[in-house]
Amino acid sequence: MDGLIIVSSLPAEIEEDRVAAMTAAMLGLGERTADELGRGMLDQIYIKGPNGYVLIMAAGDNAVLTAIAGPEAKLGLLLVYLKKVIRRSRNFFNNSYFVLPQLNSSELCRK
Repeated sequence: MDGLIIVSSLPAEIEEDRVAAMTAAMLGLGERTADELGRGMLDQIYIKGPNGYVLIMAAGDNAVLTAIAGPEAKLGLLLVYLKKVIRRSRNFFNNSYFVLPQLNSSELCRK
């Protein structure tokens, strides 16, 4: 499983290739874990730390969408937004592998 970035809007201090490689590793481990524990096909991997979230979501047969958001992001709004991005881009994602979208943090932090 390779981590090929198709689109990215990461901050300059974050290396795209490293994010892609880590995402591929997490995806492989997540898929094996879901399978071994009888959870079915992997849909999402969610990581939360003091500086925010990393979400890895299935975005087609051969695609994964990885999103990075700050700690102020509302997780529910983030998930709705990412599902909308995936739904609107299904044909593109089915022919791609990794996409890192630009998130509008003001929309994701509504109270």
